[in-house]
Formats: sequence, C-alpha cells, structure tokens
Amino acid sequence: MVEILNYRNALPLGSMLLEYRLESVLGAGGFGMTYLAYDSVLDKRVAIKEYLPVELAVRALDGAIVPINTGSDYNYKWGLDRFLQEARLLAKFSHPNIVAVSRFFEANGTAYMVMNYESGLSLSQLLKRIPQPDEAMLTRILMPLLDGLHAVHEAGFLHRDIKPSNLFIRDTGHPVLLDFGAARLAIGATTRTMTSILTPGYAPLEQYSKDGNQGPWTDIYSLAAVLYRAVVGDNPPDVVTRLKDDPVLQTLVAARDRFSTTFLHGINRGLEVDEKKRPQSVPEWKAMFTGEAFTAPAGTDTADTVHDVPTQRIDPNVLAPTKVSVWRRNLSMPQLTAFAAGALALFLVIGGADLFERLTSDEAPLPPPVRAAAKAQDAGKLTPREFYLLDRDRSGYLTPDEVKGDAVIEKNFRKLDRNHDGRLSLEEFTAAP
Repeated sequence: MVEILNYRNALPLGSMLLEYRLESVLGAGGFGMTYLAYDSVLDKRVAIKEYLPVELAVRALDGAIVPINTGSDYNYKWGLDRFLQEARLLAKFSHPNIVAVSRFFEANGTAYMVMNYESGLSLSQLLKRIPQPDEAMLTRILMPLLDGLHAVHEAGFLHRDIKPSNLFIRDTGHPVLLDFGAARLAIGATTRTMTSILTPGYAPLEQYSKDGNQGPWTDIYSLAAVLYRAVVGDNPPDVVTRLKDDPVLQTLVAARDRFSTTFLHGINRGLEVDEKKRPQSVPEWKAMFTGEAFTAPAGTDTADTVHDVPTQRIDPNVLAPTKVSVWRRNLSMPQLTAFAAGALALFLVIGGADLFERLTSDEAPLPPPVRAAAKAQDAGKLTPREFYLLDRDRSGYLTPDEVKGDAVIEKNFRKLDRNHDGRLSLEEFTAAP
C-alpha cells in the first residue's frame, strides 16, 4: 500500500495530466517531484516525474511552474532542456536494470516523464529491514546494477546521484537504477550553470566544484559508498571530512570477518578520494570484484588512468581473519610434537642447517624476498604474495628501489613496466613469465 503524504508544492491529488490521474506523491527532491498516477487509457499504474527545481522556480496558483525571478529564467530553461534530453535518453534504453521511460511531454510550463511503476522497495528501505546484508546478497544486487550503469556511461551520460534511495529492488529481486535527476550532464560537457546535486557521504570530491573532473569514476564512488553503507551499517563519512581524517580503510578492515578481501578491496578502491586513483570505468571496477583480468579498451592511454597514481591497497594479510586449521585441532599434543620433530629433522637433512643458522642468528638480518636468477625459470609466474612482500610502503606499486636485490625483476623492470610509468602494478607483476 502506498503511503499518502502531504507535499505542499505538489499538484492536487486527483488532478489530470493528459490521461493520467495523480494518486499520490512517491517522493520529492531538489530538482523534481514524482507522482504515482493511474493511466486511464492503458488501465495501469505509472510513475510520473515532474521537473521542479525548487531553487529556481515555484508553482503558481493555476498549477504552472514559473521561474522565481527573471534572473533565474535562463537557468530554469537550461535545466528544463536537460530534463527533456534525459527523458529522450532513457526512453531509448531497454535494459532490465534501468528504469524504463515510456513517454515524456511538456505541460504547466514544465516537463514530465512517464515511467513504469515498479513494485518493490528501495535499497534504503531494505537496509532498514536488513541493516547489514551478507556478501552474497550484496553481490546479487551489485552485479546487475554495474551492467546498467555501464550502459548509461556508454551512452555518454552519468547518473551523479546514486544513493540507497535511488536504487530499487523489485519484488522479483532484480535491482533497478532510479532517478537520473543528475544525468542531464553529458560526459565532457561544457561548464555547468546549475548547482550540482550533492548527497553528503555519497558524493565524491569532484562534485563539490562545478569544474570538477567528473566521469564514470564519479558514479563508481557513489555506488562504492552505497556498498560501504551496507557493509558497515552506517552512512559513509563525507568526503570533505575524509581529507583531514579518513577512517574508511580501517572501518572496512574491521569487517574482514564477514566479507572477503576481494569484496572489501573493491569497495576501498571505489572510495578513493582522488578520482585518478579510482577505477576509471565500470568494467575495470567490476573485474576487482569478480577476480577477472581487466584489459583496457584499445586506444586507451593508461598513463592518464587509475594506474598512474599510487593507491592505498588493502593488504590481504591484514584483512584475512585468523583461522585455526582443522587438522591441527584434531591432533593431540604428543602427535604435534612428533610431527614438528620429524619436520625439523627432514629440513636439516635436505640442507636447511645453514639457512636455519642464518635465520636464528642475532647478527644476521632477515633475508629479503629475493629469488635467485638460476631458479627463475622453474618458479613459474610471479605471485601476489611475492608482490606484497616487495611492496614495503603498501602503495600498491613496486618501485625500482623496492625490487633492488632481486636480479630477475631488477633486470627486466622496464620490460615488465608495460605502461611505462616507472612502477609495476600487481597486474603487470603477476603477468610476468
């Protein structure tokens, strides 16, 4: 049952917009109002969104929307034109995870878009019922949304207002991207003349400036913030406060007993304050969750993407919860003692005595993670564990200084550095033969 609330700026309930009879107000925001309406021709319920920027316009006594003053007239009409552009864009989409727009029209000095009315609940409502869903549930919601968001980006638009209330879960369990109220701005558009929509905690830093460098990474931050909210059970900190004191990483690390390292690392990367450190596209970000290798599209200049700036990486060793092996719990203390003695004897027999002496000596430092050149061909591909051992500053990249002493990597450093940025990423490192 739809809750009927009193919105003073709304059209009177029961009034008609063409063949649509308004039944209730579903919600209202800074740039519009959404009604539940009955389509008297097709005999079904629909959702109708009205362009109503409250900072620029008001509703007159006859129901028409008019600019507040002559000074706001230009910006109002500019926004109205973008609203219609957005409606045309969404009307062309036929994607299961993007809200479907069936029609748009102008009336009352403004414009309206008619959308399918979805039965279900918003993610915001779902999180009230299930404050901290598990990883399996969040993954089922996330993956289809990523597909829908990528389709929007491929069409040259951004959502720019992703938050729990704008993500809808149908009764069937399928998620939908709602309310593209900020999608009026094309990627790479000229200087904006209207105030950006901001939702503290979910808006990245670049949205706080009209000249901010916005792109797919902007929506990625907002969706990562939604995941943070679901994992932590509280809204993410505002990005401006994170500039001084950033608790995001440690908060995610605290959730390592309930979520996988891969999942938490994906959220952390999406929430990078610096947009250059974030994944630059949805496919790149999606690969972090699925574990698949990401290959940049042909012609992409990786020097201008996420790979050219060090990022704060979640260390799998820190995130991994401490576990006691099952086999150990099933052995008695005498059995464990006998096993340890046998292992030590075998170790000494096969030539480990010299290494044992050096490792236990007070004077000899611990050996660095260096592999001998003679064993390089037998070692196979380099592993993530070797990468993290060499990555002493936890930057997520290896510098020439960090690989000094490893003859094989040091010799082939420039060859392994495929994007020629003077560092080795994890992907470049593990791809080495």
